[in-house]
Formats: sequence, C-alpha cells, structure tokens
Amino acid sequence: MADKKFYLTTPIFYPNAKLHMGHAYTTTLSDIVVRYHRLLGEKTYFLTGSDENTQKVVQAAAAAGEEPKVFLDKIVENFKTLFSSLDISYDQFIRTSDEQAHWPGAIALWNKLQESGDLYKKEYEGLYCVGHEAFITEKDLVDGKCPDHGTVPQYIKEENYFFRLSRYTEDIRKKIIADELVVAPATRKREILSLLDEGLQDVSFSRPRTATSVGIPVPNDDSQVMYVWCDALSNYITALGYGRDDALYQEFWPVNVHVIGKDILRFHAAIWPAMLMSAGIALPKTILVHGFITSGGKKMSKTLGNVIDPEELLAEYGTDAVRYYLARYISPFEDGDITREHCKAAYNADLANGLGNLAARIMQLAQTHLSEPVAVEWKPFPKEFTDAMEKFEVNRAVEYVWQRIQALDQKITAEAPFKVVKEDAQKGKAIITELVTELAAIDLMLEPLVPQTSKKIIEAIMANKKPENLFPRKD
Repeated sequence: MADKKFYLTTPIFYPNAKLHMGHAYTTTLSDIVVRYHRLLGEKTYFLTGSDENTQKVVQAAAAAGEEPKVFLDKIVENFKTLFSSLDISYDQFIRTSDEQAHWPGAIALWNKLQESGDLYKKEYEGLYCVGHEAFITEKDLVDGKCPDHGTVPQYIKEENYFFRLSRYTEDIRKKIIADELVVAPATRKREILSLLDEGLQDVSFSRPRTATSVGIPVPNDDSQVMYVWCDALSNYITALGYGRDDALYQEFWPVNVHVIGKDILRFHAAIWPAMLMSAGIALPKTILVHGFITSGGKKMSKTLGNVIDPEELLAEYGTDAVRYYLARYISPFEDGDITREHCKAAYNADLANGLGNLAARIMQLAQTHLSEPVAVEWKPFPKEFTDAMEKFEVNRAVEYVWQRIQALDQKITAEAPFKVVKEDAQKGKAIITELVTELAAIDLMLEPLVPQTSKKIIEAIMANKKPENLFPRKD
C-alpha cells in the first residue's frame, strides 16, 4: 500500500481562548483515523492549525492587554501543548497569519475566483456577529441577540467583494447526492441538501481595511482585506504549498477527509466546494461531521459548573485514558456526553481492571513459564475492525477490541494455564503462548487508540516480562 495516499484535516481553531473538550475530541478522532491509515502502510499527511486573521483574536488580545502577535503566539503554544498531551501526531500546524506559508496560496485562490468572474463588489447592509465572524439575518436572532453568543450583532453598511455562491447551488447538490462529495453521517447529508434546496445566497468575501485591523490584502485593491472564507478555508490547500511550492499539493490533494464539527457544516459543504469548483480544483472526497460534547446532558457552561477542561482530565488520568474515553464513549456522528463520574468508572472498569490487568496476567505467566519471548506475527487487521474504521465508526472499532479483550480474559479463566502448566508443562506453555499471541493481535489494534500503552505492551511481549502497572486504579 506504499503508493496509497491519505490526507486528513481538522478545522483550524480560533486562538482567542483555550481549547475545550470539543477541540480535544476533533483532534483525537482525527489522530486515531490517521494512525490507522499509517499502520496500513499508506503515506499520510495530517493537518491542523489556527485561524488567526479575525476580529475575535484582535478583541481577545486587547482584553488581555497584549499585542495581537504576542497574544497569538502564547495561545498557539497552548494549542500545541494540549495536542502534545493528547499525543496528536500532526504533520503540520498551519497559521493563517503566516505570510510565507499561507498568504501566497490564499491570494492565488482569490485570483482564480476573480478569473472565473465569481467575485464582484457591492454595498452591503446587514447584521454582523463578531463571535461567528459572519453576517447573520434577523430570523437567526433570539430576542435580538445571536443565540450562540448572546450578543447583539453590529449593524454594518459597507462595500465588500461578494462571491457568486448562488451560481453553484445545483452543481454542489448533484455532487453530494451522487456521493462524489461524501457528507457523513447521513443526517448531515440530509441537512446540507435541505439547505441547498432553499438555494444558496452570494456571500461577502472581503471587509474594508477600515473595519478590521487584520487580514490578507485583496489583490489589486488596498482598500479591502480578505474575509474569513477565502482566507480560512483555503488553509487546506495553502498548507500543501498551493500558490507557492505545490509538490505536497500535487501529492495529497484532493483531501481524503475534512473532519469538522456540525456547526461549520455549511461553510465546508457549500461555500468551500463552490470555491473549489470556481477555481477548477478537485473537491474533497469526504466531509466527516461530528456532534457536540455535552456534560450531564447539558451544554458545558461556567454558569452550570459542568465545564470539563481537557487539561485537567489529562492530568488526572493520563493521555491514553482520555483518548480511550473519547474514542469509545463519544460517537463520531452524534452529540456525546462526558462526566467526571463516568470517566472514573470507565477508567477503572475498562482500563485498570480490563486491559491493564489482562496484560499483566498474561505477561506474568509468560515471564514465569516461558524461557524466551513469543515470536509474534503481525497479521492484517480483522474485518470487523477495518469495517468500522473505514466508516469512521471509531467507537464501534473500540467496542470490537474490548470484546476481544474480554474474550481473552475469559479464556484465561476457562483454561486456567496457571494450573495446567504445573500438571503438564508442555500443554500449559502452549496455552500461554496462545494468550501472548492473541494479546499481540489486540495490541496492534490498540496502537491508533492508545499508542503509548500499545508500545508498552509490545515491548513487554518482546522482552517476555510483565509490564509496569499500565493503569493504576483510581479510588
């Protein structure tokens, strides 16, 4: 499979505040999928990053009493620290403020849209929500406020460049219906098709330089800077060198999977495909849309006191335990719930008493009764595992692995090798060898999910010794 390529992206996140559990989930889900494809022998590329040319960031920096660049650098380091703690194996972290890596490609894409006749200038009057970095309509408001941010939008009258999004409604609809552009799960496919049935409206693609202090200058018009769409969405190709050195772009585009949250579906399944069509660029293969993470069935909020900070969870349980929880108990397709109580219960039952105890029991038997390490063969993944992973059903893949763990635990109880080996050494050693072989098969499937634990288990197998206490119980 050395010639197979796999390119996956996360959204680029706003660096106006610390990342939350939703961001941790997006990147962990993405990392698990990428690691799986690496193990298949495919050449992979994994992109994440930060969306920095926004008024939100400027306002957050001002509130912190810092220059935007100083503020951004600190927040981005926090992003990278969290990703490191989660063992996120990205290849590149793209920053849209990077004038060398990002700006040339965004400008090249703008010029392509201009050449297609899809950009025009007009005066715009309307409501603007800084929280969304987007224009919204009266019907979007609740009691005169943005329902997501609880703020009154600004009334704006300005001259902007607009993109002829309306021109591409039918073309995008056909691509999605035919699954030439896969939107998963089916509920999100229906949602975007419903939006397309209403017809897309042209969207603002620039802001006057007087209205925003950051942004990429519009080519040949110093009075305007690029608005979020051509700037932020283009990161998926600019990071590969589009518009400058396009070797990676030629190798990895079109992207295999854009992983996004459901709140940015319209941007990725309507505006982005239209931009690519206008520029004559191939469409993404799949857009994987996950839900939100709640706590105790409610949206996390400081007021409710149910906010779970991923850094606190990592400090308490460790990297692999958090990855495991997100992989098994949060659906890639629907909203998922997380509570501290469930985290602790799952940790003790599934990891401490389950995987950790199993690996210790088997390797203690091997260390005591086998004179040398078991020579394990690396077999292909079982069909049940690959079927789930290919459909991005990571939680189902984890369920399958834990069924194998439970079955192996039951095999030890049923066959009692610790007794058999005393009565019939050869037969007992044969059973122990089978147990180690099955543990190794399970371990290979664990690598994308809990990479640090997987490494410790295989090292124990190769050294024929009991591993350290992988998951100490939490009282």
